[in-house]
Amino acid sequence: MGKPPKKRSLADKVRKTKTSTQIKNNPFEVKINRKKFDVLGQKSKHDVGLPGVSRSKAINKRKNTLLKEFRLKNKANKFVDRRFGEYDTKMAPEDKILKRFTMERQRSQTKKDLYNLNEEEELTHYGQSLAEMEKMTDMVDSDSDSEEKGLLSAELTAAHFGGGGLLRMKTGEDGDYEEKPRSRQEIIEELILKSKQEKRERQTQKEESQELTEKLDQEWRSVQSLLAHKTPKSERKDEPDKPKMDDYDVMVRELGFEMKARPSEKLKTPEEVAREERERLQKLEADRLRRMLGEESTSKKPSHMSADDLNDGFILDTDDRKTLSYQDGQWNVDGGEEEEGEKNEEDEDDGGEEENEECDGGDDDDDADDDEDAEDEDDHSDLDSEQGSGAEDEEGDEDKEEEAAPAKAALSEEERRAVQQAAKEELPYTFKAPESFSDLKELLLGHSVEQQRLIVERIQKCNHPSLAVGNKAKLEKLFGFLLEYVGELATQSPPELSTINTLIPQVYSLCQLFPASACKVMQTLLSDGGHSMEEAVEVKGRAAFPGLDMLIYLKIAALLFPTSDFRHPVTTPAFLYISQALTKCPVSSLESVSAGLVLCCLAVEFVSLSKRFIPELINFLLGLLHLAVPADTCKDYCVVSPFRQQGKASKLLLLCDTESSSSWSRKPIPLTSVHRVTASTDLQRDHHRLSVLDACLDLVKRCATLYRDLPSYDQIFQPIRTLLTNHLPVQSYPPALQELQREILEAIPETPSQRSPLVFDKKKPIALKMLQPKIVEVLDYGKKRGNTKEEKERERLKHKYKKEFKGALRELRKDTRFLAQAKLSDIMSRDAERKRKVKELYGSLATQEGEWKALKRKKRK
Repeated sequence: MGKPPKKRSLADKVRKTKTSTQIKNNPFEVKINRKKFDVLGQKSKHDVGLPGVSRSKAINKRKNTLLKEFRLKNKANKFVDRRFGEYDTKMAPEDKILKRFTMERQRSQTKKDLYNLNEEEELTHYGQSLAEMEKMTDMVDSDSDSEEKGLLSAELTAAHFGGGGLLRMKTGEDGDYEEKPRSRQEIIEELILKSKQEKRERQTQKEESQELTEKLDQEWRSVQSLLAHKTPKSERKDEPDKPKMDDYDVMVRELGFEMKARPSEKLKTPEEVAREERERLQKLEADRLRRMLGEESTSKKPSHMSADDLNDGFILDTDDRKTLSYQDGQWNVDGGEEEEGEKNEEDEDDGGEEENEECDGGDDDDDADDDEDAEDEDDHSDLDSEQGSGAEDEEGDEDKEEEAAPAKAALSEEERRAVQQAAKEELPYTFKAPESFSDLKELLLGHSVEQQRLIVERIQKCNHPSLAVGNKAKLEKLFGFLLEYVGELATQSPPELSTINTLIPQVYSLCQLFPASACKVMQTLLSDGGHSMEEAVEVKGRAAFPGLDMLIYLKIAALLFPTSDFRHPVTTPAFLYISQALTKCPVSSLESVSAGLVLCCLAVEFVSLSKRFIPELINFLLGLLHLAVPADTCKDYCVVSPFRQQGKASKLLLLCDTESSSSWSRKPIPLTSVHRVTASTDLQRDHHRLSVLDACLDLVKRCATLYRDLPSYDQIFQPIRTLLTNHLPVQSYPPALQELQREILEAIPETPSQRSPLVFDKKKPIALKMLQPKIVEVLDYGKKRGNTKEEKERERLKHKYKKEFKGALRELRKDTRFLAQAKLSDIMSRDAERKRKVKELYGSLATQEGEWKALKRKKRK
């Protein structure tokens, strides 16, 4: 056994307490925050004490302020009247009520109701909405009603529930019973009598109403004859004319009978249109193949309709209803002009004249009245005759059909063969997209111009890009094949210009579908033509004018792409190609002159919108006019390449005989002259030269009008004016050419205006600013607080603001942490209290269970 523990005395306990107190109050651990000086009236924020004292003070402060506010959050222990002006004695009661009403309306008014002009004010009575009160039914007020109201009478109880013997007997004033209760048989007999009486009354009332109706009908017939009486036309003329209505009344009536707008059908997308078009072509192609094989058409024949058929599936294709209108003081019946127009186009022989007569008859009131009278007199007697004759003709028709059956069968066989042959010769409706240029040629060759157009159009419809994935690439190839085919048609002898003109719309539609690929194809054609011209110039020193195929390509480029852009991937190379051809291709024959004129026309078309100046165009027109000058030496103007001042080809447009101008008439120059001029005699050649001069003068006139706004307009056209005035033999030309020469001379001034060349304005050069360096004395070698007093004050305020801001953030974080700890402690205390109560409940239940078991054992014993 161990020794028992010693009991400590009271002195030992006191000694230990003093020692611990001395340890806690160690002077070396005391924190002292000294102030430099004391300020009167300012609270001291410097804490003096042991470590942790300041923290405990801050916690105690938060417990007294922040924690109390948190505990009292969302809690109120008094009522505060917050009504406006309630405690303001200076305001009158009426002003208070008005101000409160205004504030209530402003509070209920939101942004979404700002433009709601139809909102009505809600009227109230004693705080209740009048609209809601109107919906409520009259309520039973037990105070205002009599005491007897709501009780069931004895008769009602006896009639519906049988009642008792006492309820079925009526009592007198003295309390004795006066009548005996009736039996069930008597009650049933009384009900039967009442029902018969009511039936008799209803029958009588019905007979009376029928008699009154017949009497009213007789009276109405006597009056109707007076109302329906119409005076004849002879008597109408004697009546005075009605006063004409004002313009306003006429317009009002016209507006009243104006036709209302009807909803149109939904617009279809390009994909839906292409799908429907392909389905239509496929059906037509299937029908054509069926006719080629001699099969019968699948078109539905009109089936037999019985007399009981209601014709529920009938659909009215056109609306034949007429619209009543009022115009120019008269009634006008418009009977669907559009529908009648379509019917007249489809079947003019059958129904056109009748519809026109109906429209004309609707304009005249008198004719309409006469027609109505005639219709009243007609009792449809013709129907009876048709019904009678129809039965008589049926037997005769059957006999005739039996006799003509063999002849009709033979005729049908011949017709079937003719139909098969026509179907074979007919153009197919569906085509596959060609994979190469040779495939396209096989499809188009041997067909007429219109058939070739149809083939290309059907290829495009059957292979629309929206119908399949690979159709886009197929149509892009088709665009290149079409351009190649157009070039081949242009190089033939003679060129098929009509076919080219027919295929241009199809080329344009393909370009609209794929502009990027079309641009690449045109760039390839133009670059190939430019490279071939450059190679010819490098090898031979000169190049021939482009052929008709290249000229047509340039025209197609102007049609497909915009020519007014400053820079374009297709039209800009076309500009360069035209300028290169007008500069480097020498003019040595009438064919080259025609090709040059075509290039000039294309150049004018290219610059018609942008008004871009092309010097090669003016130089070429001057050279063409020089070819018609008879003199060898002309010093007033100068001709540059591709023309020569003298030489063999300098007299190409000089007339062989001046008398040929008298028989000349203005005709367009054919494009076939680019390849070969068909003139065989001198007279025909002179006529061709005059046509070339006419076209050249017309181009000069158009250029003079086009470049009128240029600054150097006079100097540009001065050589042409000199040539036309002094050297060109205009007197031997036809009057049309003389008129053109006169108009050009009027457009170009005689003396060019002297304009100074464009130079920059002379200005005195601006000298550079000489800035002296700014010297700042640095007196503060520590933190830079600014140079001036204002900057130093600003820096000090910024520093103080940052310091206070950081302190405020720190305090907010501490407050948040303190509140989180307080919430956690509350939750933990609630959980501990709940656990304690649960333990107590478990303990009490265990005690009860033990007592119950002990009691049970005692009972067993």
